[in-house]
Amino acid sequence: MNDGDPAVVRERALRLLARREHTRSELARKLRQRGESDGMDGVLDALERDGLLSDARFAEAYVRMRVGRGYGPLRIQAELMERGVDPGQAETSLRAGESDWAGRCEAVARKHFSEPAPDVRERARRVRFLQRRGFASADVKTALAVIEQREHEQ
Repeated sequence: MNDGDPAVVRERALRLLARREHTRSELARKLRQRGESDGMDGVLDALERDGLLSDARFAEAYVRMRVGRGYGPLRIQAELMERGVDPGQAETSLRAGESDWAGRCEAVARKHFSEPAPDVRERARRVRFLQRRGFASADVKTALAVIEQREHEQ
C-alpha cells in the first residue's frame, strides 16, 4: 500500500480519531502534515457519513471540557472557530453546554480571589484575568461585586 491509497488515509485518520474527537479541518491538517493529501477529501466525507467524524460532536465535547476548566463563552467560541468549527455550530454548542455564564464567572472568581481586591490596581488585574478567561465584561463586573459584597456582609 502506498501513501495515496484511501485505505491508508482512512487507517491513519481512524488512529487519530481513536485518541480524541477532531474537527474535519484539524484532521485534514494532520493528515496533510503526514503527506496524506491524495484521496483525503473522499475519506473525510466517508468518515462523516459513517458518523465517525463530527464537528458538532467535537464542539460539544470541547465546550464541556473548557467550561470544566473555568473558561468563558467568548474564549471557547474563538477557540472552536480556530479549530474549524462553523460559527453557528459553535454558538449552538455553547448554548447547549452552559446557560449560566454569570454564575460560572462568579465561581471562577471565587476560586481565584477569595477576598475583595485591596486596591484599584489589583481589581484591574482581576478584571483582565477573567476577561482573558473569556467572560463578558458585565459578568466580570457582577462576579467581582459579589465577592466584595460578601466581604462587607461578614
